[in-house]
Amino acid sequence: MTATDPTDRDSACFEAGIKFGALYHQFAGTPVSPDSAPSLETAIEESIENQPFCESVTVDILTEKLEAEIDHGYTELTGRFMEVEIVVDHEDVEVRTRMEMEDGYPLMKVESVSEK
Repeated sequence: MTATDPTDRDSACFEAGIKFGALYHQFAGTPVSPDSAPSLETAIEESIENQPFCESVTVDILTEKLEAEIDHGYTELTGRFMEVEIVVDHEDVEVRTRMEMEDGYPLMKVESVSEK
């Protein structure tokens, strides 16, 4: 097997994966209610946007689903309550990623990779 240096495209995709790993594992388990969801969305977006190469983060906490799960005023944030889009720009390569539920699993995937 021949080893090669990672391309800018490889590095940009890796950076996008790092952002999703940080987002999910930093915020999963956070207490959330429909009333606190908007401020938590903003906190998640601003936190992840601080990371290098991150162009934008959009978090949509699905409040209707939260309401169905709440017993005692709140529930814990998990992937089933979020839809997320992250855009990374690394060395003029833009990677668009998304997380949404697919077959009962919060699937994180690359939507597109383009060179600027």
